[in-house]
Amino acid sequence: MVERDNELKGTTFTISVLHLSDGNPARIRQLLAAKVAQAPQFFNCAPLVINVERLVEIPDFDQLRELVESEDFVLVGITGAKDEAMKTAARVAGLAVMVSGKSRKVEPEPAPLPVPPPTETVQAEPAPAPLVPSKVHIGPVRSGQQLYAAGTSLVVLGSVSPGAEVIADDSIHIYGALRGRAIAGAKGNTGARIYCQQLQAELLSIAGTFQLSDALPAGLIQEPVHIRLDNEQLRIDRIK
Repeated sequence: MVERDNELKGTTFTISVLHLSDGNPARIRQLLAAKVAQAPQFFNCAPLVINVERLVEIPDFDQLRELVESEDFVLVGITGAKDEAMKTAARVAGLAVMVSGKSRKVEPEPAPLPVPPPTETVQAEPAPAPLVPSKVHIGPVRSGQQLYAAGTSLVVLGSVSPGAEVIADDSIHIYGALRGRAIAGAKGNTGARIYCQQLQAELLSIAGTFQLSDALPAGLIQEPVHIRLDNEQLRIDRIK
């Protein structure tokens, strides 16, 4: 019998980021409560990182943790800290100090060593990766129903009702009205897209970047659209 040791491996997760311009607890609670009310299942026990880049003073991180957890989020850390005092205060409160991908410094690569001229060899071409067929659902997705396309795209030949949820690791295609929640790129695929014939969504999300119904462009409601990520924000364009 082969025993496997515990392993520590690197991976990526999509986490919501709360950008603070001040540490007013009442305003933070009001914002979180409003978001949860619009999509309670999506935000239930969701991990949250606080961006402190715009804060002038060090907030009470213990108070922030209690506030965030009272709204059913899980506070895992901070990002955007500009000085050691802010980082130290976060660590004392048991929070991780995280660095977003945009703020990482790119170190110059060392000059490559001289390479001798290659000898002529014949290499076999690698076999193409196996294709994963799209998951196809025929008919409406009813309120309370959830569809998930693991490792592939999701095609819905019908409408998505309010309170329903469609999720895919790749793109989502809805040949009908989207009135519920659509979550594409569920495992971090930033190239995923969402297509629908009528936009009335409760929530749109691609690779962890989301937008709720109150932020949808008024001119695109009930229009055929496609949604993609553009500079870490959702971009919604009409299908012409």
